[in-house]
Amino acid sequence: MFVVMYYIVSFMIMDEKKGVKLLRSKALPAELRRALIETRQKHGWSQRDLASRLGIGQRHISGIESGKIVPRYDTLLEMVRMLDRDLIMVPRALIPVVQSIVRDHHKDQEGGEGEERSLYAADRDNDSSQEPRDEV
Repeated sequence: MFVVMYYIVSFMIMDEKKGVKLLRSKALPAELRRALIETRQKHGWSQRDLASRLGIGQRHISGIESGKIVPRYDTLLEMVRMLDRDLIMVPRALIPVVQSIVRDHHKDQEGGEGEERSLYAADRDNDSSQEPRDEV
């Protein structure tokens, strides 16, 4: 038993030296932590307010926001949803598209109500010199 444990630990040490990433990160990405803080503050909530709504301690929220605690997935999901957000899986190829849509949404929210527009139709307001085309 001891030999097996030593063998496993020695491979883990060699993997660390080779630069193999650990399975669990040491903190949430700074951008995500910043977004959590900003969203909580936009709701007008203190860390204590959010913690009481989630049924966890304020120190836990503080640890998550500072990067000292990596929350479990279910805790992070519950926290994000409490802040009127969500976590979704997006194919990597679509990340720029999703980021663009989110940026447009934020611009519309900041500047009041934006006009509705189709996600797939080209903007033809600037191209009024062309004849209208039938769309299928």
